[in-house]
Amino acid sequence: MTSIIRKSCIFIRSYPWVNGISILHNVKESMPEITRFISNTNMYQSKDENSKVGTSALEIYGFAQVKSKKKESFIEVLRMYESRDKYRRGHVEFIYSAMQHMQDFGVHKDLDAYKKLLDVLPKGKFIPSNRMQAEFMHYPKQQQCAIDVLCQMEDNGVIPDWEMEDQLLNIFGKWGYPLRKFWRMMYWMPKFKNASPWPLPQVLPNDPLELAKLAIDRITSVDVRRKITVFQSEDLPDSIDKTWIVSSISPDQKILLEKHPPNTPIYVEGPFRVWLKDCPLNYFILRGDRIEKPQPKPTDDDDVSNIDLPIWKSPSSKALTVDETVHEQEDGTIFSVCATGTSSRDSLLSWVRCLQEENSALANIPVLFTLKSPLGEVALSESDSIKDVKKIEVESNSKEE
Repeated sequence: MTSIIRKSCIFIRSYPWVNGISILHNVKESMPEITRFISNTNMYQSKDENSKVGTSALEIYGFAQVKSKKKESFIEVLRMYESRDKYRRGHVEFIYSAMQHMQDFGVHKDLDAYKKLLDVLPKGKFIPSNRMQAEFMHYPKQQQCAIDVLCQMEDNGVIPDWEMEDQLLNIFGKWGYPLRKFWRMMYWMPKFKNASPWPLPQVLPNDPLELAKLAIDRITSVDVRRKITVFQSEDLPDSIDKTWIVSSISPDQKILLEKHPPNTPIYVEGPFRVWLKDCPLNYFILRGDRIEKPQPKPTDDDDVSNIDLPIWKSPSSKALTVDETVHEQEDGTIFSVCATGTSSRDSLLSWVRCLQEENSALANIPVLFTLKSPLGEVALSESDSIKDVKKIEVESNSKEE
């Protein structure tokens, strides 16, 4: 009789649309001697109790409660979870929780941390036994979790190694979707690793001055003869902001500055933003209006009264033209680029004064400080004059003539 009841319980669990409560109620009334067996079954367990099994690990090993945010603490939390729960209950939720806190611990770009995270998944349990199971994504929740880990590695520029291939092979088998994702990453990521013409160090410096040097060097790399100079505003009299200034100017830009008409103003514009990996930095430019060069007179090719015969002309009769430099763009001429420690107007005034020491023509050119920039308004200071500069104007409405 007990075997009949067991089979009934298995049938009800397999087909939840059957009214199992009414069936068991009739059985209990007809055979009261087996009431103890029915009362001990866990088929009436609530959803809240089932959810506690999966979230218990998250409550005990919460990453938010860890005070020391470092790599050793992150690895220790993973180790405690593996040693406490041998069945690895709630391992998918645990991995997603760990992925959300990796940046807080500073391990979002650490390969060893990702390999330790994949070790949380049980080995051998999710390997499909045939190709049909493999194509239908055997254990899809666990496979998608591993794919998300690999996607986060790809977003942070972390290239996996062949040891991770062995891990995925032991977890999901040779037909698993995470292993296919791994193979695509190993094909493409090493190709794009050194594709940038402006390589940066693997670990960026924390000093803002060194970051500014890297940024200005990247921006001005179009001219190989540019010279990057670091000025200190405290070396100048009457300077308010005591900060550093990283400036770049080339010989061609100095020549363009000398040829600039004295009655035509030039502009200090910015800040503009450049990204060095995940570190943003603001920079400013010294720009002048584009000067149109005289165009040759139009000629009528059908006019036979003035036939051009090159063999009868001397070489000196030909007019010479000078090609435009790379600094002469369609929207204006770039004379110099800089980045300051405070990005304030007083630091920009100090920058112009430092450039004036090496370029005397700048003393005769009006300088306009525009407040318009893609990032908002430029921080203003109380100083409104520059020594040895002929004219300083402030364009408050950001409208260029």
